[in-house]
Amino acid sequence: MITYNEALKILSEYGQEHILRYYDELSDDEKNGLLRQIEVTDFSVINDLKTRNEESGNRGVLEPLGAVTIEDIQKNKEEYLKVGIEAIKAGKAAAVMLAGGQGTRLGFNSPKGMFNIGENKELYIFQCQINNLLDVVKLTGEYIPLYIMTSEKNNSETIDFFEKNNYFGYNSSYVKFFIQDMAPSVDFNGKIFMESKSEMAVSPNGNGGWFSSIVRAGLLDEIREKGIEWINVFAVDNVLQRIADPMFIGAVISSGMQSGSKVVSKVSPDERVGVLCLEDGKPSIVEYYEMTDEMRFLLDKNGELSYKYGVILNYLFNVNKAVEILNNKMPIHIVEKKIPCMNDEGVLVTPEKPNGFKFETLVLDMIHMQDNCLSYEVIRNKEFAPVKNATGADSVESARLLLKENGVEL
Repeated sequence: MITYNEALKILSEYGQEHILRYYDELSDDEKNGLLRQIEVTDFSVINDLKTRNEESGNRGVLEPLGAVTIEDIQKNKEEYLKVGIEAIKAGKAAAVMLAGGQGTRLGFNSPKGMFNIGENKELYIFQCQINNLLDVVKLTGEYIPLYIMTSEKNNSETIDFFEKNNYFGYNSSYVKFFIQDMAPSVDFNGKIFMESKSEMAVSPNGNGGWFSSIVRAGLLDEIREKGIEWINVFAVDNVLQRIADPMFIGAVISSGMQSGSKVVSKVSPDERVGVLCLEDGKPSIVEYYEMTDEMRFLLDKNGELSYKYGVILNYLFNVNKAVEILNNKMPIHIVEKKIPCMNDEGVLVTPEKPNGFKFETLVLDMIHMQDNCLSYEVIRNKEFAPVKNATGADSVESARLLLKENGVEL
């Protein structure tokens, strides 16, 4: 852990010395906690405030991007499966689970992956993911390295949960946990907020921070040593998704492309999903709220939606390309937010309107920084059952119905 003087030096570079204002009043534990927080926080994002007003936010030229369709995949099934299994057996594939979120929207105050989606028995979201990964172990005879990204808030609870449940039958020597990088929250003048005298206001640096967090955790050397070339990144809350899917891996490798994205056909022009397309000739994801009516309703020669393929946050990235992207620095998104902070009286208050900025990196930017990306269509009701809400669309209710439809006992 860094010393007080080392922390002061870091803060001085960014004009944030006020963070140590109450240091002498703190207990030893509080001092150590603050120094550790300073050590793991990425302060460099503050520099992006200087260029914020120069960003136009305009998109480039957007065009539809087709996909390897479900029919195409069936035709090439044997080849894709062979290539994918060979890659897994050779130790070239790993998986990263994005599991830093809490289950707040489900009325659940623990990590979302700990939510019990079972009805007559216990079946946790984490357990669903491990069961899906075990399908690949049974098929290939090989365990796939699994890296689980947590947050500072839920890391200990997540690890304890896996240990208590014996990793749901997965070989624990293949599982590593790492904490997502945190970014500071600042006021409109760029000064970092404090939540208390001993704690800065920070938040996870967005889902695009998964690779920088792996590097900061010292896991890239292990990945290199193992000879891992491909990493399947996926969100914790889609309980039906196929992880380290040999067909998907095989299709991307066979295509010669740098990355891949699983997609589903949109159920309607207005479905609120990001769509994989081309932007200035490179792969890109356009969010549903960015699409014009013309884009939403545009039809191709077959009378189907031109912007048809929605992403499900299941991507395959090449390790070498990910390193290159990290070295070139990913875009930082600066978002106005209502940020709870300590007032002059030392009391934590929650503002009624936006009072500052948070900094995020997005995995969709990693897609746009690729030269190409294989759009790989999957059967919607077999691989897409996200648990976002307690009821309604993309909910506990809808996921349970889809799990039952796919023969999973609840």
